[in-house]
Order: sequence, then structure tokens, then C-alpha cells
Amino acid sequence: MVGEGVLHECLNHPKITKVTIINRRPSEMQHPKLREILHSNLQDLTPILPQLENIQACFFCAGVTSIGKKEPEYTQLTYDLTLGFVKSLATKFPDLIVTYVSGQATDSSEKGKVMWARVKGRTENQLLQLPIRAAFMFRPGFMKPTQGLKRTLGFAKVLNPLYKPLKLLFPNSVCTLAEVGQAMINCALVGAPMPILEVKDIVKQAHRFDE
Repeated sequence: MVGEGVLHECLNHPKITKVTIINRRPSEMQHPKLREILHSNLQDLTPILPQLENIQACFFCAGVTSIGKKEPEYTQLTYDLTLGFVKSLATKFPDLIVTYVSGQATDSSEKGKVMWARVKGRTENQLLQLPIRAAFMFRPGFMKPTQGLKRTLGFAKVLNPLYKPLKLLFPNSVCTLAEVGQAMINCALVGAPMPILEVKDIVKQAHRFDE
């Protein structure tokens, strides 16, 4: 859901001229700006690096739930996959800007009791140490889905009615998926004041250039 929403914002942004998505399976999406590369092993992009040109930013939105998973499996699907993907790109594009979708309550100390938060924290910490131009960690909470997108139809029916009451009760835990995408784009275009963006920072970054 997050990846599709961010992609939607990128394809509709006037300053973005080309978007490359790397998937295991076809997305069935078509757009004049869009190029899709199919690759089974997202932890190692070495075989497809020759196909990539002029990559300036990486918006890493892939993720899995921790429900039903032990820490080793979740680490492999979260930490290992993310670092392998980004490090592969960084070997060819050292000036890369990376935005990573983590989650609210991620544990930067890596020592807390919540397994997923520790693993996400470890992933964030390692990404921030990579020798690239910049990295930004996104920690969204509740995200209102973007209407009309293929993968958000089911989510939208359930989540959209909750947006206004949750926004009123928990303003620092609620944003829209569109704001996440816009904030990522602004990070890539002009950077951000901080490397870790909580929900209130995401909203502010998304509307940074609003008149």
C-alpha cells in the first residue's frame, strides 16, 4: 500500500521526470515516466545494476508484518533485505539519497522489548551510517490511504472513516499516505532538517512548499 501511494505521488510530481521500480512480480502499471525492472533477489541488485542510470534517490517502501514471525526471520526480511538493496545501489550511486519507511515507536537503542521495533531501529541505524549523500528515516503511524489506487481499495473502506476522529484525538500519530509521498519527494529535492522524521515532521515536510 505504501509503495503504491508513494509511486502515485512521484508519477504526478512535475519535478520528477523518471521513476524506476524494482519488483519481484509485474505491477501491471503503465505510465510515460515509469520503468519497471523485474528481479527475484531484492537483497542483491548486482545483476541489474548495468540497467540502472542516473538514480538520484531511493524510496524504500517494502516491508512485512512481524506477526507470526520469529526475530531471525523478521530480521532477514527487514534488516538484511533493506541493507542489501540499498548497499547494492550505493556501490554505483554514492551520491544517493535514501528514504526508508520504518514505523512509529521504532527503537533506535536496539535494546527494547518489542522485537519489530528493535529490528527496525537496527535497520535505521545502519542506513544512517552508509557512505551516501543522505538518508532519511520515516516513522509514520496511521496513514489515510490514497483514494482510487488498486492496492488501497480494501484499506480505504476501513481506514478512511477513521482518519478525522483519529486526527483529532492523536494529531501526532496520523497523516495521509499522500503526505508520506510528498515528504519523501521533498527530502530528495531539498533535504530535511532531521534524519529521523516522526509523524509531525512528515506532515511538515510534506507541506514545506505549500503557499
